[in-house]
Amino acid sequence: MTEKPGRETLDKESHDDAARQSPPDRITVALIPKVGDELLRLQERTGLSKTDVVNRAITLYEFIDERTKADKEILIRDKKTGETQTVVLL
Repeated sequence: MTEKPGRETLDKESHDDAARQSPPDRITVALIPKVGDELLRLQERTGLSKTDVVNRAITLYEFIDERTKADKEILIRDKKTGETQTVVLL
């Protein structure tokens, strides 16, 4: 995948390779009803398993947390309007 200068991406292949190299950690998580519903919607929309959705969510959260701790901003830009919003996780 070609990246534009100043643009960082999550590398799915690197993530998948790392996951295959060590035995998985297993956890049990109690989801509040809203999050359980969101997980089901993500599964339906993406065709991914619960495990895949949760793994990607944790990887994305780590990506965002690392960069915000390094005093960087996470931005979302609407391709149609050009409107830009700053993502803030509390």
